[in-house]
Amino acid sequence: MRHLEQIRPTFIEISDSSSNPEQPIYIYSFTLTKPRWRNSELLLIMGGVSLESVIIFFGLLGNIMSGLLYLSPADVFWRILKRKSTEEFESIPYVSKLLNAYFWVYYGLIKPKSLLVATINIFGGVVEVIFLTIFLLYAPPRMKTRTAILVAVLDVGFPAAAILLTQFLLHGEKRIDVAGLFCVIFSMIAYASPLSAMKTVVLTNSVEYMPFFLSLIFFVNGGVWTIYAVLAKDLFVGIPNGTGFLLGTAQLILYGIYWKPKSQTPKQDVEDEEDQKRQPLINDSSNLNQKN
Repeated sequence: MRHLEQIRPTFIEISDSSSNPEQPIYIYSFTLTKPRWRNSELLLIMGGVSLESVIIFFGLLGNIMSGLLYLSPADVFWRILKRKSTEEFESIPYVSKLLNAYFWVYYGLIKPKSLLVATINIFGGVVEVIFLTIFLLYAPPRMKTRTAILVAVLDVGFPAAAILLTQFLLHGEKRIDVAGLFCVIFSMIAYASPLSAMKTVVLTNSVEYMPFFLSLIFFVNGGVWTIYAVLAKDLFVGIPNGTGFLLGTAQLILYGIYWKPKSQTPKQDVEDEEDQKRQPLINDSSNLNQKN
């Protein structure tokens, strides 16, 4: 372990006339010189756990939580596949998530000891590519054209240009900082969907447009990555995930305020009711106002 470098042995020779003078007795003692660790590191070492191990643990846990978030719209795309239509769903959330994933992968690869940041976003990027492919297959011609243009500009052209420029024009910490700044900006843009869901809850006085399980995962994901960021001293991971943790907390509070037991209602179209619950997480809440 790197911390044991600071423990140096001291050798003391003791002469004993009763023993063989050619075989002196040595007493070994150890002294701790110039400790460099912080209190949190020292406590972890005394407990038999290294700080790096704890960071890896929270990084792996964060990978699981983020993976669940990336997969959360899977039921929407299953519906698109079954109905062979994108209906009123928009592609913008998935275009922005793919763009965000690109920059997090780049950041995780160029920053030392941040591989776990890259791995989950590689997975997320693959998921978003699959979602967008399904969307392009079943979108109406006008929506298909618009989505294809968005993908070409935002998910191919822009990230390719930005990564090439930072790779060749910037070096060391400056390159990492610029990549991290892009990550923070696009992560904040991705929070438009949770904010839209919260707005819809307040306007309708109902939590049926904000699934509890998704809000809980959002809350836990933000908390886990915030702890990771604090331990790893990574401000760029901490800012968006700390914000996500606060938004997740606000969603759970709203859920507690507006939750009501479901009343017995006659069976109408259950599938349409399920669709309504998910739409605000994908579309802007203005769609709801148009329906009303």
